[in-house]
Amino acid sequence: MKHGFIKTAAITPKIRVADPEYNAGEIIRLMEEAAGKQAKILVFPELCVTGYTCGDLFLQETLLESAKEQLGRIVRASQGLDALIFVGLPWMKEGKLYNVAAALCNGKLLGMVPKTHLPNYGEFYELRHFSAGNREAEFVWMGQGDTGDDIPFGTDMLFTCEEMPGLVVAAEICEDVWVPNPPSIRHAMTGATIIVNCSASDETTGKAVYREELIRGQSARLVCGYVYANAGEGESTQDLVFGGQSLIAENGSLLNRGQRFTSGIVYGDLDLARIQGERRRMNTFQAGADPSYIEIGFHLKPQETPLDRFVDPCPFVPEGKEERERRCEEIFMIQALGLKKRLEHTGCCQAVVGISGGLDSTLALLVTARAFDILSIPRKQILSVTMPCFGTTDRTYTNACDLTRKLGATLQEVDIRESVSLHFRDIGQDPNHHDVTYENAQARERTQVLMDLANQTGGMVIGTGDMSELALGWATYNGDHMSMYGVNAGVPKTLVRHLVRYYAGSCGDQELERVLLDVLDTPVSPELLPPRDGVISQKTEDLVGPYELHDFYLYYVLRFGFPPSKIYRLARKAFAGEYEKETLLKWLGVFYRRFFSQQFKRSCLADGPKVGSVAVSPRGDLRMPSDACADIWLREVEQLKA
Repeated sequence: MKHGFIKTAAITPKIRVADPEYNAGEIIRLMEEAAGKQAKILVFPELCVTGYTCGDLFLQETLLESAKEQLGRIVRASQGLDALIFVGLPWMKEGKLYNVAAALCNGKLLGMVPKTHLPNYGEFYELRHFSAGNREAEFVWMGQGDTGDDIPFGTDMLFTCEEMPGLVVAAEICEDVWVPNPPSIRHAMTGATIIVNCSASDETTGKAVYREELIRGQSARLVCGYVYANAGEGESTQDLVFGGQSLIAENGSLLNRGQRFTSGIVYGDLDLARIQGERRRMNTFQAGADPSYIEIGFHLKPQETPLDRFVDPCPFVPEGKEERERRCEEIFMIQALGLKKRLEHTGCCQAVVGISGGLDSTLALLVTARAFDILSIPRKQILSVTMPCFGTTDRTYTNACDLTRKLGATLQEVDIRESVSLHFRDIGQDPNHHDVTYENAQARERTQVLMDLANQTGGMVIGTGDMSELALGWATYNGDHMSMYGVNAGVPKTLVRHLVRYYAGSCGDQELERVLLDVLDTPVSPELLPPRDGVISQKTEDLVGPYELHDFYLYYVLRFGFPPSKIYRLARKAFAGEYEKETLLKWLGVFYRRFFSQQFKRSCLADGPKVGSVAVSPRGDLRMPSDACADIWLREVEQLKA
């Protein structure tokens, strides 16, 4: 429960049709197993106490009384289990039969949620046996002993955890989520952060894919966790087969799915803080109290949830080759179309790109070539400028020249050694003193050259800096920080690599592919210090830290606003076995110090396209004061070190 994590379980027991005693035994066994794994929200299928496929046996009083008796047994067995549990069964109320989800916790029956939408088409004929449930909760007498008395019965109920205010659970049943206006919409808009669904959805060809998309989509629209427990083995196969496809989703992402045509437990760690943070930033999500709802409190012991959920060490990079390539092509087009519009609007048919032989300038040149192709402008009107100076190596120089030639751009070399040396003399800079002035003078000279060449040609300077560099302030103010349009401004460094690799693999030119792969193999460096024995001496990641860590931190800081302690916990999970705890904390501190202190560079950022859910543009995603203090974040990092 720490950091907002809560372990949930969607459970499909192997049942016997019309045998509540046997089924209750299986339910109890599985709920004890799940609670033993520290699952706090347990969801069982629709009518699982009796079986969904009882047909006209639901009209038999013997079956209904047995179901009621076994519910009492299940409630008693929940005593001492630290979990909120939902179990499906038939229930008589005022002479009518209802399909309900019973909510129980620690030996107490909390409420009964009836099904609202009863299918009566195709293979389903629930209206033959059941009545639709009421919305407004009624307090009804539920019988003697274990089931207690005066239990709320109705759909509009929220089950709220006293120890974790963000944990608000509501229930719907099977068909309820398939209709145009599901109860879960009301539930979420009234404050529910987790929707549970006790379901019995049969298997037909293609239905599993649609079902998964439905649950994912509902969790996305409602910005919630969704725990869907489906009926499986043991149901009658007289006309239907139930596959037990249980699903756990969070805000559009599927955390886990049950293997079809099996029974058992599916676990998923929901992140309630992430859900609440997403709702907080979405002003279109207008949740608020509804007087027709009642809140029912329950208690859970506060404890740290052991994380089983996958934490992606590269959150900006899609998993799987096919999806990654599809996304890379999409990003290329977003970048290229952004530049196309700017060129079109300004009537500009020339572009100037500073090419260094590094990753960022390579991507910028590839994007510019794509934009020129879209506009049917000859690539020779792209002026690719290489500006060797004190730190330039033969490897990067050669790659810059070869890349330009292979793409058909115009190559121009401007050696800036002499002009920078003259500038050093003008300002009294010792050229043997390799300080920040020594480095930044080269970066500013390069930018001046590019701007002046753009003036000469009537062109536009295309920025090469990426989002990771902007987040860390790893750019020379009024040097590489400045351009007329920054095509890489929305692309983090870890994604830059994949975009260049994607282009290399899809360009169909072996020589171009060779150059691009060598660029990928070259250490990231601004090349502002003299090389040692002809090899790059200044490696960026040695100075500011690994970009994969900084991109990881950047994603969770900006996308969800997580505190340092939670980001550190996620990083430990994502980079287990790769980085020591001390290393993670060291660079986390560096990230926060640089991120806050360098905002002034982002406040005057050139235009550039947003390509993902995180961006640092001062006009859109990051409206942050340049003088904000990082102390409270850094104190938390220091406490973690201690």
